Amino acid sequence: MATKSSGFSLIELLVVVAILGILSAVGIVQYNGYVSGTKQKSAENTMQQIALAQTEEYSNNGDYYTQGDACEITEGNSKLIEENLFGGGDIITSDAGYEMCIQSDGTTYLVKASDGRMVELPDGTEVLKLITMTANGIWFDSED
Repeated sequence: MATKSSGFSLIELLVVVAILGILSAVGIVQYNGYVSGTKQKSAENTMQQIALAQTEEYSNNGDYYTQGDACEITEGNSKLIEENLFGGGDIITSDAGYEMCIQSDGTTYLVKASDGRMVELPDGTEVLKLITMTANGIWFDSED
């Protein structure tokens, strides 16, 4: 005598749950990469705004605004950049997760930004994730 099944077996349900788990894990990794890339692009756009403000600063005062020969990337220095170059505007947003400073480089400057994360280089050493832009718009990344 044959019995009539009106639902899914336990094995079928376990397979579906496993597939959903794998898809969600891949999705979360992809999403985190997307968010990280977006935050870095936002920081780079802010650094370009700083370069434009530096051009105006040089035009008005005959010199660039810098924070010393070896600036520290801190929230305080980010606030000083906003006050001195942007009149206190919220340009370096906390949403992006990056802090910045402007280092003197001879007669020009370097804009440096970091989100505080450490990255591993191909040789196995760990360094601070650092994005640097020169006054000429040349980019350097600590991961390169």
